[in-house]
Amino acid sequence: MLTDNNIDILLVDDRVENLLVLEGILDGMEVNIMKATSGNDALALMLEHNFALVLLDVQMPDMNGFEIAELMRCSQKTRQIPIIFITAISKEKHCIFKGYEVGAVDYLFKPVEPIILRSKVSVFIELHKQKLQLQTQAEILEEKIRELLELRETNWKLEKLSSMDGLTGINNRRSFNDHLRFSVNCAQNRNEALSLIMIDIDFFKAFNDNYGHLKGDECLIRVAKAISKAIRINVDFAARYGGEEFIIISPGTSISEALALGEKIRKCVENEHIIHDFSGAAAYVTVSVGVTTTFPSGENKIENIVGYADRALYEAKQSGRNRVVSIKK
Repeated sequence: MLTDNNIDILLVDDRVENLLVLEGILDGMEVNIMKATSGNDALALMLEHNFALVLLDVQMPDMNGFEIAELMRCSQKTRQIPIIFITAISKEKHCIFKGYEVGAVDYLFKPVEPIILRSKVSVFIELHKQKLQLQTQAEILEEKIRELLELRETNWKLEKLSSMDGLTGINNRRSFNDHLRFSVNCAQNRNEALSLIMIDIDFFKAFNDNYGHLKGDECLIRVAKAISKAIRINVDFAARYGGEEFIIISPGTSISEALALGEKIRKCVENEHIIHDFSGAAAYVTVSVGVTTTFPSGENKIENIVGYADRALYEAKQSGRNRVVSIKK
């Protein structure tokens, strides 16, 4: 009786009485016994089942055991199935060598000793169980690796989302604070300049009050895109600092280079030609820009560096807006 828990083995012999003898010897073992009386039938069964072992008669009409074994080794599905030849032919060495040459793992000669047959079959049952166990463990490990990779990808996406401003899609204030600490440390270690550029949209409250918050959000998004286009990719760091304010970290940048970058940003925003009939600076949306360049040191605290940029921005707004003003420290 076939059961799902037992291991499959295949008996191949052209004589039914021989198959019945082998089946009787193996009775009581935890195996599903399948039988074939020809090479073609045997090969067909091998393609359908995962056999732990094939007991293969050598002398058969049409296709002998050696020929069946050679065909088995030609298929990826069947090439690893262990074969024990059962034969009544000569025990001469050339016959035995032929069997091993085509892939046999052992030979048994008729009449078969029941104890020996059961013992050898038990070995291959145990080997097959271990093989199945390893396959199961490999599948479990593969699934765990897949889950870990998916988790890493999810965590990366969540981390990226947590560092981004939800409206404009650029970095947020929290991300800016982290990156500024990193940039200050790098500038100190390399003894190089660090520039901050603070940007404020001129008369944004009037824009929001008169055009509505949806238009205000659209304005913020367009300004953020203009800023992103103006800065150096993978060098400068742009973030929304809060409300209508943006800030840039520009490492290794001199005061003249930072001023030029600030002017580039100012022009990029102006060239967006976002209509602003309620601005006191121009017919379009403009920005005021404060620039500071410093060589960070232990005395120059991070909050001081941001304070310098904020002071420069204040002076730009007090001077009439839509301009770039710098402070060097």
